[in-house]
Amino acid sequence: MGNECAVAVVTGGGRGIGRGIALELAGLGATVVVNYRSDERAADETCRQAIQRGAAAAVAIRADVADLDEGRRLVAESLAVAGRIDLWVNNAGVAPETRLDLLETTQASWDRVLAINLRGPFFLTQTVARTMIEQQAAGIAKAPQIIFITSVSSRYASVNRGEYCVSKAGLSMVAQLFAARLAGQGIRVHEVRPGLIETDMTRPARAAYEHRIREGLVPLARWGTPEDVGRAVAAIASNSLVYSTGSVIDVDGGLGLRIL
Repeated sequence: MGNECAVAVVTGGGRGIGRGIALELAGLGATVVVNYRSDERAADETCRQAIQRGAAAAVAIRADVADLDEGRRLVAESLAVAGRIDLWVNNAGVAPETRLDLLETTQASWDRVLAINLRGPFFLTQTVARTMIEQQAAGIAKAPQIIFITSVSSRYASVNRGEYCVSKAGLSMVAQLFAARLAGQGIRVHEVRPGLIETDMTRPARAAYEHRIREGLVPLARWGTPEDVGRAVAAIASNSLVYSTGSVIDVDGGLGLRIL
C-alpha cells in the first residue's frame, strides 16, 4: 500500500462489498481492521480469508457507525490494535428495510438510513481526519487516505427508495467537502461509486435488474462483484493516484455512459 505494513480500516467489512474491499487490501499485504455491527461470524470469516490472501494481520472490531460514541471507539480501538491508520474506507451502509413509493416513505426509515449512511460517516470521518493529522505531526504515518463508498444512486433517482438516494447523494458531497478541507494536510480523499453489484443488498431486486441488464442497461452486460469494487479501492491504496484528490471512480460497468 505504498508503505510497509500499512493499516486499513473497512467499515461494514464483514460481508458484501466490504469483504471484497478487505480481501483486495489484504492482497497488498496490509493490516486490515474489519468493522462490523452485528454479524461477528461473517467478520471473522473475512479476517480468516484476509490472512489467506496475504494480510499482515486482520482483526474484527464491533461498532455501529451510526452511533457517534461507538464510531469514536472504533477509531480508538483500531489505533490500539494496529498502531496507526493509513487508509480509512467508509463502506458501511444499508438499504431501506422495505422499498416504498416516495409518497409512502416513513420517517423511521428515513432516520435509520440517513443515520447509518450519512450522519455516521460524516462524524466518523471528522474523528478519523483529526487522528490522521495528529499521526502526521508525530511522524507515525505519511500521506494517509480516506475513501467513501457511495453508489450510482447518488445521481440516479429511484422513487421506491428515496431515502437511500438522498443518503448517497449527501455522502458524495461529504467526500468532496473532506477532500477540499484535508488537501492542505496532504490527506487525499476519494469516492468510489459502485453500480449494480451482486450482494445481499441487491438480491431482492435481482430478477428485475437481470432483465434490464440483458436489455442493455449495463454496457459491460453483467453484474458487478464486490471484488470489482475492491480492486478500485486497492488501486487507490497502492498510491497510484498521488496527484488526485476529490476524484470519483465509477465501478458501474458503463452504466453512466450516454449512448445514442
